[in-house]
Amino acid sequence: MRSIRRELLVWLLLGIALAVAAAAVGTYWRARDEANALFDYQLKEMAASLTDAPFAAVPAGAGTIGAGSDAMVVQIWDRNGVQVFLSQPHRILPQNAQLGFTTLSLESGPWRVFSTLAGGQVVQIAQPMSARRELAASMALRTIVPLLAVLPFLAILIWFTIARGLKPLDRVAAAVARRSPALLEPLPEIDLPREVQPLVGALNDLLSRLSHTLDAQRAFVADAAHELRTPLTAVHLQAQLAERATTDTERAAALAELKGGLERATRLVEQLLTLAREEPGVSEVPPASVDLAALAREVIADLAPLAGAKSIDLGLSSSAASMVSGDVDALRTLISNLVDNAIRYTPAGGRVDVSLSGDGGSVVLIVRDSGPGIAVEDRDRVFDRFYRGSGAGGVRGSGLGLAIVKHIAERHRAGVELGPGIDGCGLGVTVRFTQPIPARPLPGSPAAAPAGAR
Repeated sequence: MRSIRRELLVWLLLGIALAVAAAAVGTYWRARDEANALFDYQLKEMAASLTDAPFAAVPAGAGTIGAGSDAMVVQIWDRNGVQVFLSQPHRILPQNAQLGFTTLSLESGPWRVFSTLAGGQVVQIAQPMSARRELAASMALRTIVPLLAVLPFLAILIWFTIARGLKPLDRVAAAVARRSPALLEPLPEIDLPREVQPLVGALNDLLSRLSHTLDAQRAFVADAAHELRTPLTAVHLQAQLAERATTDTERAAALAELKGGLERATRLVEQLLTLAREEPGVSEVPPASVDLAALAREVIADLAPLAGAKSIDLGLSSSAASMVSGDVDALRTLISNLVDNAIRYTPAGGRVDVSLSGDGGSVVLIVRDSGPGIAVEDRDRVFDRFYRGSGAGGVRGSGLGLAIVKHIAERHRAGVELGPGIDGCGLGVTVRFTQPIPARPLPGSPAAAPAGAR
């Protein structure tokens, strides 16, 4: 499992180690430059101190001065080129007559040589470069060792600093753990770092939406229980009347009422299930290309017997492309609820029009009827669950049809508007889909078909 604390510690220590390594390299190069300058000055001063000294020819087997692997080698020649002095006879250096500083590469390594001419003598002083490197490395090491010794203390300090910086996350986690479906109050945002505040804000927004959803579900369950109690009670009473009936006529009337009550209860349960399926996150069907005109024809064909039983003129007109992206079953439910409501509330011999048109790149579905319509003061509430307007009259219903339509429209990012119906009477419901797609329908969705008439 990944740990922010561990990653921060590793990367910070790695950065510090790299910085120390870079500082060591930089210190070494700087110390080497300073050592070169110091030793060059030492060579010049030593050569200047030997220019006026009298020297005789070097006898065979003479001793050495300053013998050692890192000792300087002094050579002096007279004006005739005769070597009059050699500090380390066992070291053979080439006779370099070039005055000033030069660097020679020998089998034993590079040497730094300084030559000068004074008083008819050539004085040459050579020093191995390894001595300078050793001095530079020693100086760099003395500088870096204290930093390396501090690294463990830095690691401990960084660990506690990171732990202190992550404490607000621990407080937020503890506050979230204390929340429950019965307690979804916002998380406290006091004394939180700026970096944690967006997280807490997002969590509070989530808690708010979750609380709203749970409240809606509780209200839905309570309303559903209340609405189901009435038809179930009626069915129970009708069943008792059927049992008590003494004649065939009374029994037939009681059974007819019982059958009607069962149909109403069945429809209410179906609408409740449909509304539950349309809740956010319940039905996650990949969107497909759907032809609304073909879908409307299917719905009209299914509801034609209901319209024919009331002698209602039911028809469809389509004047533009009607392809939208969405869930074909949900869209069928939307059209079915609108047409079914229109037929139920339209008096016998009335008229129901279904039309599809294009409007600025959108697809517009309109269902108009010649029924009693919905009062203006009720139009803001008819989309609430189980609410029925004052114009419902004797038409039996559950008040869920338009609520289902609203949920499906919101899932498809469509707007729903209520207006006048046919010839200014009745009700007109407009559903505007703002994201149609000009594509062929996918397998399983209604195929495109030419626009039909009544």
